[in-house]
Amino acid sequence: MEMDRRTLLGGAALPLVAAPVAAISATDDWERIAREYDVTREVIQLEHGNWGMMARPVLAAYRGQVERVNRETSYYARRTMVGDIDSARAALAAAMGVGADEIAFTRNATEAMKALILQYNGLKPGDAVLYADLDYDSMQTSMQSLAARRGVRVIKIGLPEPATRQSLIEAYRAAFDANPAIKMVLLTHLSHRTGLVLPVADIVALARARRIDALVDAAHGVGQLDFRLPDLHADFIGINLHKWIGAPLGVGAIYIRRTRIGAIDPDPAENPSSSDIGTRVHTGTVDYAAQLTVPAALGFQAAIGGARREARLRALRNRWVQQVIGLPQVQILTPEEPGMYGAITAFRLRGRTSHEDNVALAKTLLDKHRIFTVHRDGLASGSCVRITPALATRMSDCDALAAAIRSLAA
Repeated sequence: MEMDRRTLLGGAALPLVAAPVAAISATDDWERIAREYDVTREVIQLEHGNWGMMARPVLAAYRGQVERVNRETSYYARRTMVGDIDSARAALAAAMGVGADEIAFTRNATEAMKALILQYNGLKPGDAVLYADLDYDSMQTSMQSLAARRGVRVIKIGLPEPATRQSLIEAYRAAFDANPAIKMVLLTHLSHRTGLVLPVADIVALARARRIDALVDAAHGVGQLDFRLPDLHADFIGINLHKWIGAPLGVGAIYIRRTRIGAIDPDPAENPSSSDIGTRVHTGTVDYAAQLTVPAALGFQAAIGGARREARLRALRNRWVQQVIGLPQVQILTPEEPGMYGAITAFRLRGRTSHEDNVALAKTLLDKHRIFTVHRDGLASGSCVRITPALATRMSDCDALAAAIRSLAA
């Protein structure tokens, strides 16, 4: 969906298709884009992983949709709103490279993944399922519940650290081969804990060769990395649109390849015989204005270009990491191997792996340096602090973080 570039970017003449990677060094473009985000200046905000900020033109579009839905209520809802939401869904499907019949709006990736995990009907007592330490907490809990719900054995593995692309592939290969009863595996495309990017397509291929279905949590991958859903080669994917796409809060999506719709049962509140993907989730009344704003968010991101956005986010990450990675007291948890990280990266002070250590570290960054971050737990190796820049971040923000870490390490 094309939108006027000057409206989107305050006059910045950016192409509507991805520019060559060399073009991302145009500092003025990134300054203009950063100014499209009304970010707090009370602190240096480096915790953009919770949810993404709407750019000003997207926020304006959302306000307009809120006013319309509020003004016209059921007169709009019962006559033409469904068609408008279908058009928004079609725009999303086109942006993701899938069919409109293969994707449906949810309120977030958690809702999508919960439906995929709990309504997956290919399990019987005695089967096994697999997940990893870096998977999202709610997804881990949903996987654990399958023991009681389906009578299956639930297997958890710790991913290698430090990781390489090949070591991750081998970790899943070893788990599959050691547990031939595995019928389903949860994969997280880009970890919310450390920013580690899994080679999902390779692992899906390993799983498929063993008749294992892969459910992929791409909550942080979509919009942070430049790809389309078919590139993951997975049949079942959950995504967020209010993180890196910058749609309003409360919008995600579920993807099911059309030939696999029968593997996911309809929601209990829906028609049990329906093959429509929309019946795989049942949300009731939602923020319709948020869903109607999705094309504006997609248009803003399209004006930047996926490859340029990914390169910019990686450049922001590299700016602070390269200044501290050589310090013996600092442990960077995300690999430097190309393709294995995006914007998110986690660190800890070496030897300080407890929850309390990293809560204190994040607190010190805020209290002493006015840098806002967040601690993360759940890694097999211990806790950490997560750093998440975004398009609103300046390089000077990353320099300030690096200086703070050097001070703490000293």
